[in-house]
Amino acid sequence: MQGKIVKGIAGFYYVHVAESGIYECKAKGIFRKEKIKPLVGDDVEIDILDEVEKLGNINRILPRSNELIRPAVANVDQALVVFAVTEPEPHFNLLDRFLVMMERKDIPVILCFNKKDIATQPSIRKIQEIYEKCGYQVIFTSAAEEENIDQIGQVLKGKTTTVAGPSGVGKSSIINILQPEAKMETGSISKKIARGKHTTRHTELIPIDESSYIMDTPGFSSLYVNDFEKEELKEYFREFQPYEGQCRFQECTHTHEPQCAVKQAVEAGKIHEVRYKDYLEMYRELENKRRY
Repeated sequence: MQGKIVKGIAGFYYVHVAESGIYECKAKGIFRKEKIKPLVGDDVEIDILDEVEKLGNINRILPRSNELIRPAVANVDQALVVFAVTEPEPHFNLLDRFLVMMERKDIPVILCFNKKDIATQPSIRKIQEIYEKCGYQVIFTSAAEEENIDQIGQVLKGKTTTVAGPSGVGKSSIINILQPEAKMETGSISKKIARGKHTTRHTELIPIDESSYIMDTPGFSSLYVNDFEKEELKEYFREFQPYEGQCRFQECTHTHEPQCAVKQAVEAGKIHEVRYKDYLEMYRELENKRRY
């Protein structure tokens, strides 16, 4: 029987099988021997040990399309990043770090800016100028008034989406509106997992319907982008791409060189200065990590 791991705690894996519900499974010893750890999001084959108690064994992990380290999950189709337009003001540097992480993994990102109902037009325009200009899909929502939440629902359909964002931006409110039915669906998980040792906060996949899952990632407040070389960074700023090869120097880092096409694009307003400033900050970080 095939299913998807929606939660993993203390050596137990909870596998959602369409039409059948949630099975509590252990992973076969062979995985440990081969140093393979099942991840939330893995598609797996299970043997049923007890249909009444919904117990099983994972005997095979199907090939992964991708894998993230933080959070440790597999087979993510896309990321939905939720920030507020205001209260709190968006932390663009944090957002750009997340975008770099997702670009590295080739995971598409949808940007959701919540609290549209209390935002000013200039704030909304600024966000559009920064992120729509470089090709990201941006959706403005109001969880308080349930505005445009159906649009979010549409982009989640048939996909496994990791939902990330800092605390206080309305992420949980949006998730709760999106999955009232899933509360019943996750009820069967909660019953299985409601044991003392199983209550700590873990990454969890929440089924919205038979083929759509969302994964709530615990609120992030800082991200260090430092597990690759500084020369790579420019590849993850998609708005730099049209200018590659147009600089005076072939190996231009777009930081200090004369006649740099990217710097000229920033001056001409074709690349937003917020994004360029964040690029420089991350570049310096990557440069400095080699010194220590």
